[in-house]
Amino acid sequence: MEEAGMAVGMGTGNDQGAAREYNGKLTSFVVLSCMMAAMGGVIYGYTIGSSGTALSSVAINVYMLIFGRVLLGVGVGFVTQSVPLYLSEMAPSKYRGAITNGFQFSVHIGGLLANLINYGTEKIKGGWGWRISLAMGAVPASILTLGALFLPETPNSLIQGNTDPQAAKSMLQRIRGTQDVQSELDDLIKAREMSKIVKHPFKKIVQKKYMSHVVMATIISFFRQVAGIKVIAFYAPVVFRTMGIGESASLMSAIGIGVVSIISTFISMLIVDKLGRRILLMAGGIQMLVTQVMIGVVLATQLGEQGGVNKESAVLVFILVYVYAAGFEWSWGPLGWLIPSEIFPLEIRSAGHSINVAASLLFAFVGAQTFLAMLCHFKAGIFFFSGGWAVLMTVFIYLFLPETKNVPIEQMDRILWREHWL
Repeated sequence: MEEAGMAVGMGTGNDQGAAREYNGKLTSFVVLSCMMAAMGGVIYGYTIGSSGTALSSVAINVYMLIFGRVLLGVGVGFVTQSVPLYLSEMAPSKYRGAITNGFQFSVHIGGLLANLINYGTEKIKGGWGWRISLAMGAVPASILTLGALFLPETPNSLIQGNTDPQAAKSMLQRIRGTQDVQSELDDLIKAREMSKIVKHPFKKIVQKKYMSHVVMATIISFFRQVAGIKVIAFYAPVVFRTMGIGESASLMSAIGIGVVSIISTFISMLIVDKLGRRILLMAGGIQMLVTQVMIGVVLATQLGEQGGVNKESAVLVFILVYVYAAGFEWSWGPLGWLIPSEIFPLEIRSAGHSINVAASLLFAFVGAQTFLAMLCHFKAGIFFFSGGWAVLMTVFIYLFLPETKNVPIEQMDRILWREHWL
């Protein structure tokens, strides 16, 4: 038993042979349902890309501005809490990574649309372009709102809220495209019986048997935020202007990063269930480390007192920035949502994922508030700082994360986490 626990702790995946295969396939019903749910990611991305500009042309006083931001925060919290869990529970285990990564894919779609619209509307004479940016944000919100009226409940949710398992069985048969769903239903019933014991999930989640789940989800959220993506994504125009590149060019480069992010996330959707989570996270961490060190070296040696670099160095930094963004977006970007959404057992799943979302948004807030000050003090050294975190996060995955690909979500705790040596 001790040897098995160590094998799981090191992420070799030897225990996966104990996983029971479920019947079923990827049905069009699941695909359409998940596409509709993933529209929440479009809202999230569009909000990040457009909310600041829109609220500052719309708000008539500071109180209205604060209230608007609070409402946006509540909406974002609901989306990031519910959508990854919904996708993870609806998807067949063989395609869970691809479908859940669709959330990050949708976030980038929304962000790119917001950047393109903002870039175009800021040139409109009369200063009313913000109206278009604000109004267009209602499109994905309306689609999700109307679509939610028709979205089915996940079998996991049905079995947890209904004493009659027939409703869950009927839904399983529909979304799996087969009548033989007894094995999966049995695991859902076992999970429901366990969840009945847990009356207060937020009190129970601090128990020792759930600690490895919470630690893993929280640390992954932390690493995801400190690996340097804030430098690249949110403040790319600032960094490029610091290098002496014009404002229009820097804004267009940020749009280019959005395109690279979409392509890279789509690649992750294609390979995550074949190669596994661990290899993507470690390879992505190495890619981010190498590119950030190279960017830091170029800027440290070339960036003069006037904040400019020669043309060759600027082109190299542009390329490296895109390579970094690609590395993040096919690894830590989407998998930072995927892994926490699939590792918690049913009885604490909602509470556990809410802690993960809260931690992620908290770390994002701290990073956003401190980045500019760090950039002023560290200058090119900020890339070495982020690269150091890339080393730690890669080593952490190698030592602690077990492989979760193709493991049915309701068997995850029994097969992997109960034996985790952490």
